[in-house]
Amino acid sequence: MMKKELHVISTGQQEKADMIKIARNIHSYVDWIHLRENHRSSEEILHFIQGMKEADIPLSKVILNGSSSIALAGGVGGIQLSHRGEDVLMVKKHYPMLRVGCSVHSLSEALEKEQRGADFLLFGHVYESTSKPGLRPRGLYALQEITAYVAIPVIAIGGMTPSNVKDVLTAGASGVAVLSGIFRADDPVRAAINYHKELEVIGS
Repeated sequence: MMKKELHVISTGQQEKADMIKIARNIHSYVDWIHLRENHRSSEEILHFIQGMKEADIPLSKVILNGSSSIALAGGVGGIQLSHRGEDVLMVKKHYPMLRVGCSVHSLSEALEKEQRGADFLLFGHVYESTSKPGLRPRGLYALQEITAYVAIPVIAIGGMTPSNVKDVLTAGASGVAVLSGIFRADDPVRAAINYHKELEVIGS
C-alpha cells in the first residue's frame, strides 16, 4: 500500500523566522512543506528558501506555490500550480526534476491535470475551513468521485483535523494537507505528530 502523505502549507500570515522555526521542528513528521507566500516578491521567496536551507530543512521536502523557475532556482523538490497557473505539461517538459502538484476543484479539472502530467492533485476544500469563510465545502462525495477516476495521488485539503483523516482516506485520498491546524497550533510539533500518527495507523 502506498504511504499516505502529510502536506503542511504555510499560512502566508506569519513572520519568516517564525515559520522557518516551526518548519525546522516539524519536518521529521511531515512529507512535504508547501511554501505558499504569494504576497512576497521572487527575491523574498528565494531568501525564504535560503533561510530554510540554513535551518537544515531538507529542500527536497519543500514545494513552492508559485513560479517553476523560482522553484528550480531555489533548489526545492516541487511546485504547486493553481488551476489558473502555468501549464503542467510545459512545467514537466522543462523541469522534469520537480514534483508537480495541481490544485483542482472538480472532476473535470482533475482529469485534465492528470492527462497533462501532474504528479499529484490537491483537492478541496473538503470540509468547512477558516481559510475559505462562507464558501460551501465540496464534501467527501466529491472527493470520492475524483479518487475513483484518477490514478495519481489526491491530497485532501480544507478543514482537515486528525479526527477526520480516516474519512478522507476511506474516500480514497492519498493524504491530507494542513495549514493552520499545524502552523497556527499552540504546539505545532504535537499537532504534526497527531496527524502523522493518524495517517500511519489508518494508511497502513
